[in-house]
Amino acid sequence: MSQQPLPGASTVLTMGILSIVGTLICCGPFGAIFSIIGLVKAKTATQLYESSPESYTDYSNVKTGKILSYVGLGLSLISLVFVILYFGFIVAAITTGELSREF
Repeated sequence: MSQQPLPGASTVLTMGILSIVGTLICCGPFGAIFSIIGLVKAKTATQLYESSPESYTDYSNVKTGKILSYVGLGLSLISLVFVILYFGFIVAAITTGELSREF
């Protein structure tokens, strides 16, 4: 029996990379979307691999993509906390009158 590439393995790896890159460079908390997609695809690919491991290759891509998705999810959650704190401080400064200009 010949081995074939695991369906979805490259997608999981791509989503994991996009979650980190999207969080750090572009969109902040929106990188969580790619993380969640990567984790869902990783679960599906893992179940398929565990049903017949001798039939598939590239399971290492699934494991790597899953780790990258978790890292991207963590970074996006940290980024979300910073965004909430940033706007919270702005709202607090406006409501207390700290931002009023006196010339």
